[in-house]
Amino acid sequence: MRIAVSSDMDEPVARQLLDELRRRGHTVTAYGALGANDRADWAWSAGAAARAVADDGADQAVVCCWTGTGASIAANKVPGVRAALCGDAYTADGARKWNDANALALSLRTLSGPVLVEILDAWFAGAPSQEPEDKDNVAHLGALEGGPS
Repeated sequence: MRIAVSSDMDEPVARQLLDELRRRGHTVTAYGALGANDRADWAWSAGAAARAVADDGADQAVVCCWTGTGASIAANKVPGVRAALCGDAYTADGARKWNDANALALSLRTLSGPVLVEILDAWFAGAPSQEPEDKDNVAHLGALEGGPS
């Protein structure tokens, strides 16, 4: 899978994220403080990773900032991107299942290495629900963006 990863800071857990994704066999493109000559600010770096998903340059994104909130907000401004701020595996599983999230937002401040692995395990094991109600909710997000519902 092609994963766009952004971070506004070059932190050890952000580097671990890159390594873990590559270890799992994903093709990773890094943005922000992890990329070359990119603007590192959270709004710019998360926006760039989210645009990669929207423009079909990546299948999913993982966006990071100190709290994860700013990166999540920035990613969610890009039409077609559904970013979920996840601090645990249960939330990551639910985001994939019920929200068909295609961008994972993470906090660099609260994330430890073992919790990162648990979140990634749940995220990549998860799949969008096929229940009509769940599919309708995700489809309605297009209407909220001004697109088809």
